[in-house]
Amino acid sequence: MREFSADYLRYTREGMWADSREALSDLDLPNRERVLDAGCGTGELTRVIAEELDGGAVVGLDADPGLLAHARDLPVVAGDATRLPFRDGVFDLVVCQALLINLPDPGRAVRDFRRVSSDLVAAVEPDNAAVTIESTVGSEPPLEARARRAYLSGVDTDVTLGADAGDLFEAAGLRDVRTHRYDHVRVVEPPYSEDALAAARRKATGAALEDDRATFTAAISDEAFDDLRSEWRAMGRDVVAAMQEGDYRREETVPFYVTVGRVPDGG
Repeated sequence: MREFSADYLRYTREGMWADSREALSDLDLPNRERVLDAGCGTGELTRVIAEELDGGAVVGLDADPGLLAHARDLPVVAGDATRLPFRDGVFDLVVCQALLINLPDPGRAVRDFRRVSSDLVAAVEPDNAAVTIESTVGSEPPLEARARRAYLSGVDTDVTLGADAGDLFEAAGLRDVRTHRYDHVRVVEPPYSEDALAAARRKATGAALEDDRATFTAAISDEAFDDLRSEWRAMGRDVVAAMQEGDYRREETVPFYVTVGRVPDGG
């Protein structure tokens, strides 16, 4: 399973549910009694679920105790999403966000979600190949697209499954499977947040790519990676300069697909 830092999760999921939670309407959260957020990380979605419940309870689960340390305000347990430490049918909803794309065998997780749910299973998964970027720094969108293609070619899990999560649900025996798209739009503009400033500095140093060198070089040569990183650093310096002038704006659209399936009567 791929691993991420707490800072990465906070930055990539920042504001995802701040403006609208309509994409979660199929989960019928106000009427849920007991919900599991599998692969909860630092608990961003877990907190949203807790706010939407009307008397119900939510539990977060993650295999990384370092991430769970950032969710101490929530009821969380350590555990493997493919071998859930719960009895059959104990939840009436099991949900995950950006988990299946990072598992070598996502179908195994969906099957165990079905086992511990008495009613619904849901997944909020992106198609990372379809991300789009608009930026006032002209070199940023094509360079990001180039880096994304190389990175995705080196990743050993299906980080593009997005709309195809329904196939996993049907293979697990879930019924009434339905999927709809929700675009998460992240905008960087003045006044710049500390996270945005830190991300710009990492671009300028090349750290944003260097941390994932092994993934990139699984698909491209070391020389090609070094060339990409050099261009990336130059682009990052342009971003930092534009931010110093207060005229940098970046808009990133990540398509997420919310898939919901029902456990057949009798489990």
